[in-house]
Amino acid sequence: MTHLETLDGYFTEQRDEHLEQLKDFLRIPSISSLSEHKGDMQKAAEWLKDSFQKAGLENLAIDETDGHPVVYGDWLHAEGKPTILVYGHYDVQPVDPLHLWESAPFEPEIRDNKLFARGASDDKGQVFMHVKAVEALMKKTGSLPVNVKFFIEGEEEVGSPNLEKYIKANKDKLAADIIVISDTGMQGPGHPAVCYGLRGLCGVQIDVLGAKSDLHSGLYGGGVANPIHALAEVLASFRDQEGTIAIEGFYDQVRPLADEEREAYKALGFDEEELKKEVGVTELFGEKGFSYLERTWTRPTLEVNGVFGGFSGEGIKTVLPAEAGAKITCRLVPDQDPDDIIDKLKAHIEQHKPAGVTVTVSEFDKGKPFITPFDHPAIQAAGRSYEKVYHVPTAYIRGGGSIPIVAAFDEILQLPVVLMGFGLASENFHAPNEHFHLENFDQGLRVIGDYYYEIANFSKDELKK
Repeated sequence: MTHLETLDGYFTEQRDEHLEQLKDFLRIPSISSLSEHKGDMQKAAEWLKDSFQKAGLENLAIDETDGHPVVYGDWLHAEGKPTILVYGHYDVQPVDPLHLWESAPFEPEIRDNKLFARGASDDKGQVFMHVKAVEALMKKTGSLPVNVKFFIEGEEEVGSPNLEKYIKANKDKLAADIIVISDTGMQGPGHPAVCYGLRGLCGVQIDVLGAKSDLHSGLYGGGVANPIHALAEVLASFRDQEGTIAIEGFYDQVRPLADEEREAYKALGFDEEELKKEVGVTELFGEKGFSYLERTWTRPTLEVNGVFGGFSGEGIKTVLPAEAGAKITCRLVPDQDPDDIIDKLKAHIEQHKPAGVTVTVSEFDKGKPFITPFDHPAIQAAGRSYEKVYHVPTAYIRGGGSIPIVAAFDEILQLPVVLMGFGLASENFHAPNEHFHLENFDQGLRVIGDYYYEIANFSKDELKK
């Protein structure tokens, strides 16, 4: 009997029990952003530690941080074999607006072979799958083909503010050969994907100040600078009409897209016409010479996320506003640095600000981009495991979004990161009616179990970056 047949038998036999256990986990309202749920955060950490113990993990710990705790467990008896560090999070987003939920967010329900609850897809369901894969192997074979360490945090949904400090203080404890994260999505229903890169992020707020208070536009208009006009001038200077960013040096450090990657993206057969219908636009927009996937996965951006200032109520008010502002985010690609981009952005604003106003720039979120070469053996091994279970080719993709802590893993622990997720973009994570497709729960359990065997075929040297 092959290990996949062994896993299949166990997961089929235990499916109902596993789903009931997952429901228990999902019933805990572990909302990290709300202080009234601090007790629930501790309860979720303890639930997870208990599930580690039942699965056969050892050296269990709930490690305190300056915020919510980290849950740790390991099994380190596969002598000479690689070590996989499994990262995930047990915290969830708030549930507002509650009235849009078709069932209570912390009372899990299965409808149409989908499990509905906050955290079902992001990320409790996917973390649970890794625990159960270990449990299956321990129950059926008495051991694991590789060494594993589980490192599950409680602050991902608030930006992991204390995790980098924890990683630096526990580098030896977290030492491994690869990091595996199941907190991403597939290419589509029945189409698995391994994500090998994420864009970085930097965000700023631009504040433009004019007169000391709002002024009557009839008395002062045309004689005193209008902060909204000044802001519009600055914003318009950031990009040309085709979307190319006009900030000096913005593209200097952008890593070129490899020919192999470009061909791989073409092979995905992405339908840009269908995308237009889906999002409700007549044309797509962006840099010349790049496809939609290339623009959103491999090219940097500068986007205005919000603009404020002046009067916006019903009717009209003839005011010359005293202030205006905008919120800006840039998505960054290898090898761009957030601090460098913010410096260039500030220099551009200083150069292009009109006379008669004062402009200040405040920094917000920052995170570095991340990439593991898509031909890395750990990435390709994940693709093979998906294909054995899903029976279709695996897509190798980059993600347009940002998970700043992934870059911290890459930088501090200097390990290849494998993002092998089982969610779907349609599953409403962060929104009402979050759910997890149970066919991906079922197949994902088998993929993860097989992946441990795939990694066992490599030496530690072969997995080095």
